[in-house]
Amino acid sequence: MFISVCAFSIMDVIVKWSEAYPVGQVLFFRGFCGIIPILFIIPKERYLDFYKTDRAILHLMRCLAGLVALISIFIALRNLPLATVVSITFAAPIFTTIFSIFLLNEKVGFYRWMAVLVGFVGIIIISEPGFSSLNFYYIYPIIFCLGLSYVAITIRKLSATEPVWLISLFFSLSIMILSFFTFYQDWIMPSFTDLFLLAMIGILGGLANLWLSQSYKFSEVSLVTPLKYLALVFAIIFGYFIWNEVPSNKTLMGSLMVILSSLIIFRREIVLKKNLSASRHE
Repeated sequence: MFISVCAFSIMDVIVKWSEAYPVGQVLFFRGFCGIIPILFIIPKERYLDFYKTDRAILHLMRCLAGLVALISIFIALRNLPLATVVSITFAAPIFTTIFSIFLLNEKVGFYRWMAVLVGFVGIIIISEPGFSSLNFYYIYPIIFCLGLSYVAITIRKLSATEPVWLISLFFSLSIMILSFFTFYQDWIMPSFTDLFLLAMIGILGGLANLWLSQSYKFSEVSLVTPLKYLALVFAIIFGYFIWNEVPSNKTLMGSLMVILSSLIIFRREIVLKKNLSASRHE
């Protein structure tokens, strides 16, 4: 998880730096170069039929939601302080909890509803300066959370029958295909240095997703999840030293509320799963 957080944080920095390039061109590098790490883990017996799946529609829905989330976070990173964007994205578990009611028929109790409420108050505290000054760029990290929450639900369903590498491969391919429709945006010929940095967006994104999946596979969720909040520390450091961004007290207070909300949600899910497992063995 720690390596995954580091990779995502560096990728965010490069995406914010890449504002001179059209979003579509950056998407191309995220998709094309994101495939590279995946190629090394495809089983040899699947080289000829790697694309076969019985759940094409669900893969499509996952890719569409992921594309909406990815484009939104790219736009947000280019137009808002790094720490602010990262703080709001921590709210994804809040929306996942709400979606799980309708898509997974899960029951949400008092503690998780209170956590959702605390999280929404945190989002309002962080975003209030943006809404009051009509800076609608604050809506993009929220759209990202909505898209990512639906992605989490679909991956939960897909992972029951589909390998992680196939889920990631289809997503990277969809990013690359979408980027082909943006040639009219006057793509820029990058220098060698810029080419390397743009390629790293895809490679880091691909690796980070794989490392994240592995961390949840081999470790307890309660142990690895808190590590992802180190991303806020990295965002504050990178934002200050690279762009002279200093997070406001409202941003810090709101982010703490969002983090607290997410931790409560994760904790309650773990408790409920343990209770369910115990009841099944009685």
